[in-house]
Amino acid sequence: MSIDPAASSVDNLADVTDSLSELSAALRRTVEQMRDGQLNADGALQAIEECSRMASEVSAHVDQRARAALEPLPDLPGQLPLPSA
Repeated sequence: MSIDPAASSVDNLADVTDSLSELSAALRRTVEQMRDGQLNADGALQAIEECSRMASEVSAHVDQRARAALEPLPDLPGQLPLPSA
């Protein structure tokens, strides 16, 4: 069974895009609520802390995906090494 690297990249991109879209939507909702005066000081603080937590998670997710994409593939059984130049 072979894994298509292009398909894997698309899956990684979709995961990251979904996370970023969710964060963006949360930030926009928070900004709207703050502008409309729907949040008191405590509510605004909680919303900002939640957005900060989400941003931290998304950042870690993006970093994890980027590192995974850069790691070399393991040697497969029966695969001969390429001669060095």
